[in-house]
Amino acid sequence: MAASDRLDIPSDRHEASPQTPDAAAAGVVSADDKVVRKATVAGTVGSFVEWYDYGIYGLLVTYLAVNIMGNADSGGLFLTNLGFLISFLARPFGSVICGYLGDKLGRKRLLATLLVLISAATAALGLIPSRATIGIAAPVLLVLLRILQGFSAGGEVAGAMSFVGEYAPDKRRNFMMSFIAVGSFVALLFGSTLSAVLITALGDDAMTSWAWRVPFLVAVPLGYVGFYIRSRLEETPHFVALREQKTVARNPLREALTSKRHLKAIALTIFLPALNGPGYYLLFVYMPTYLKTSLGDHNFSMVRALLVTASSLVAIVICIPLMARLSDRIGRKPVLAVSAVAMAVVSYPMFLLITTGRFGLACLGTVVLAIAFSGHAAVVHTMLAEMFPTSVRYSAYSIGFSISTVIFGGSAPLVMTDLIESTGSNLIPAFASIITAVITLVTVAFLRETKGRPLEAH
Repeated sequence: MAASDRLDIPSDRHEASPQTPDAAAAGVVSADDKVVRKATVAGTVGSFVEWYDYGIYGLLVTYLAVNIMGNADSGGLFLTNLGFLISFLARPFGSVICGYLGDKLGRKRLLATLLVLISAATAALGLIPSRATIGIAAPVLLVLLRILQGFSAGGEVAGAMSFVGEYAPDKRRNFMMSFIAVGSFVALLFGSTLSAVLITALGDDAMTSWAWRVPFLVAVPLGYVGFYIRSRLEETPHFVALREQKTVARNPLREALTSKRHLKAIALTIFLPALNGPGYYLLFVYMPTYLKTSLGDHNFSMVRALLVTASSLVAIVICIPLMARLSDRIGRKPVLAVSAVAMAVVSYPMFLLITTGRFGLACLGTVVLAIAFSGHAAVVHTMLAEMFPTSVRYSAYSIGFSISTVIFGGSAPLVMTDLIESTGSNLIPAFASIITAVITLVTVAFLRETKGRPLEAH
């Protein structure tokens, strides 16, 4: 790709982004529309692969409990969900190391490498012999591979969002970045659909015996496609400007963690995505397990549980770009605030519908929750990326978001399973959603609006 194709000064066909003195001093120029689209496609495809790999663990956790832990009772499920939590505990380590490398060496190569790591770990999960075959080595291997997945995912989110955000024009940044979120939900939809098709075609017995491995092995071709697309793109114009001006941070981690301004932003990055835990991991990743195992006499079959989840995934995939475009027009804060209020208001009545055990009502409940959550899903990562300058964006964003995910997301399946078991209440997820929505809403009040602002260099 020629340099003229990579970094074109906006012509009359491409609106120039206003620049702060900081950005102008760094020599930042906007990429043309064609390059922005390529970057967005690369970010979206990469997000699809990463979150397909990461998400199917939650979708197939009951089969893992049987094969890797030896049983599907509450104890086996508890241990399998512990594997879910362990991967999140590994995320801060991935965020620190990958954030440092991303801010020091650039985004592009690191993101391609992370895609290979998580795809290889996912495929290996599908190759683990059962506990009946290799004993305790089976859960040990699962834990080790989940650590590798968590490490990779810890560096992925902030890196992919920074990559696309640093290509996107200021006035359409949220819309362009929203397709990364769309990619993650389409990945879960694909995983849900594939799992439902396999169960329907082969039967639950075959799925329990061997077919549960198939969705994990699909990570191999998906990972190759994602790596190919990502590896062919150039570095972002904002990072290239830092490198050309020799202003890349010597130690981005130290710079991020010793600045009061950055530390305040990192604190906001921990609490603003609080709603993301119940919103993403409970509504879409944990939901099939919840419907199949936690509703007592109203338990769904796995196929019906996956179809309920799929209906909510379709709804949020449609809504996210609309919410992002709205954010580019009226601001990030109003969309985030309304979404948090909506989740706080509808969570309890919608979970009442879900717990009836009726398929239609469950679909209605999850779809309404997905629509309410879509504003948060569409905007939160753009807001986080815009809070930090290019010199420390990858590092600071990764650290804050990974800590947030450990607190509010990674423990969700484990905590929900345990609380539902101990209290006997199927509405525990609704209360988790309400509490985290309030935390997000309070945090929004401390944010500075970033709509339409150029990204800072330092």
